[in-house]
Amino acid sequence: MCDEKKAVILAAGFGMRMVPINTLYTKGMLKVNGEPLVERLICQLHEAGIKNIKIVVGFMKEEYEYLIDKYNVKLIVNKDYMEKNNLHSLKLAKEYIGNSYIIPCDVWCGKNPFINNETESWYMVNDLVDEESIFRLNRKNNLNVIGKDSAGNGMVGIAYINEDDSKWLVQEINNLCSDHAYDDCFWEQALIENGKIRISAKVVHSANFVEINTYEQLRELDEHSDQLKSDAITAICRSLNAEQDEITDITVLKKGMTNRSFLFNCKGHKYIMRIPGEGTDMLINRREEAEVYNLINKTGICDEVSYIDPTNGYKITKYIEGARVCDPLVSDDLVRCMKKLKEFHDMKLTVDHRFDIFEKINFYEKLWKHEKSIYKDYEKTKNDVMLLKEYIDAQAKDECLTHIDAVPDNFLFAGEEIRLIDWEYAAMQDPHVDIAMFCIYAMYDREQVEQLIDIYFENNCSEAVRTKIYCYIAACGLLWSNWCEYKLDLGVEFGEYSLCQYRYAKEYFKIASARIS
Repeated sequence: MCDEKKAVILAAGFGMRMVPINTLYTKGMLKVNGEPLVERLICQLHEAGIKNIKIVVGFMKEEYEYLIDKYNVKLIVNKDYMEKNNLHSLKLAKEYIGNSYIIPCDVWCGKNPFINNETESWYMVNDLVDEESIFRLNRKNNLNVIGKDSAGNGMVGIAYINEDDSKWLVQEINNLCSDHAYDDCFWEQALIENGKIRISAKVVHSANFVEINTYEQLRELDEHSDQLKSDAITAICRSLNAEQDEITDITVLKKGMTNRSFLFNCKGHKYIMRIPGEGTDMLINRREEAEVYNLINKTGICDEVSYIDPTNGYKITKYIEGARVCDPLVSDDLVRCMKKLKEFHDMKLTVDHRFDIFEKINFYEKLWKHEKSIYKDYEKTKNDVMLLKEYIDAQAKDECLTHIDAVPDNFLFAGEEIRLIDWEYAAMQDPHVDIAMFCIYAMYDREQVEQLIDIYFENNCSEAVRTKIYCYIAACGLLWSNWCEYKLDLGVEFGEYSLCQYRYAKEYFKIASARIS
């Protein structure tokens, strides 16, 4: 039947805001009162006589497989779920748009919103004010797009699209998806024309329709849910002597190169919790990291650590209000950072472990799942870089505890103070390695490299030491290039950064070897 009602459930996303349980459960499988959200939606659709259901899956897609047999649904796999938002998920299901509901998998409906005789298209919002919403209801029952500084109606996210409106909607989805500028867009972008949504609003009571975006929203709906249990929450309660309900305002922070972190409040104080990311158990010795923090925690060099687990790498630090990271293009920032870095180096701290750059180059290479490097001339590049080891070993070095990852993002400005954070790789090494690491992360050109060296040494760097730093830039470029190749096997892509690291290995080998010869 051409007027058969259909449904498309969007369930591909990673659910970053669901920290700290976003790696344990896909959002559609979150349970409220023991019932998975996606199953509740399917059953409510069935009650309305709607059996033609497609589910777009991606993250933890295997979790949804049983639904094929249980409810006769069809799964559509979005392989790009990590790089693109649900606009692209809906494009994969575009042939099913028309006389159909479009439903996010993470919405809990206390009342069944589906019927089998819909005629007009609509988009569902609730009656609450939401600062994150981009839509506000006007007196004519239209949804206007509002600015970031305004608050709108809470977006439930369910929509009904009739056959007529499906034609322009599919065309707009195709247009947007052809432009990479819209890779991170939600599908609602396709509904917007001239500052408002092209279909009517359907306003519902907030108590009956809740989109579960965060850990706290799940807790509010079902405080007894087994899915609220996590090692991270347990660690917070134990280390801060707190009850679960004292942990509030959980907010995901930007995903880092190695870890996932979230901000939270507890007993009137703000903290950051770090949860190690994909594959870090192979890269970082957490016992050694804990040893470093125990050594430096009271020196005023690092951020204040409230808790660190030497077995799994969970770490809780005090949040520094109003802090910012170093801008590697601002001269005053560089002067202050290099002064702080030299102050740390001059402490001559020692630990029992060492970071061997050339050993790590080989170690990261052995972690690759692919047989050969993705770079065609890798073997030559590696052989060239290894030739620099003889020169480095011959230079006088005063090894001490070295940060290893002393990059601009790890210098935290807090008023007049600077704190150096993220000590995962810290170990005994030549402290001049930290200068090289700063340069290659900031993706400096030759002139900027020279400027940073001059700032650190106050225009008194010997030619031999300068050449040694060039050698470190080449070696560390290859080191992090190999690291990026390992992370690529885990589905983590670093774009221009990884390419630049490989270029540093090749270009600074030429610079260093010319000076050595």
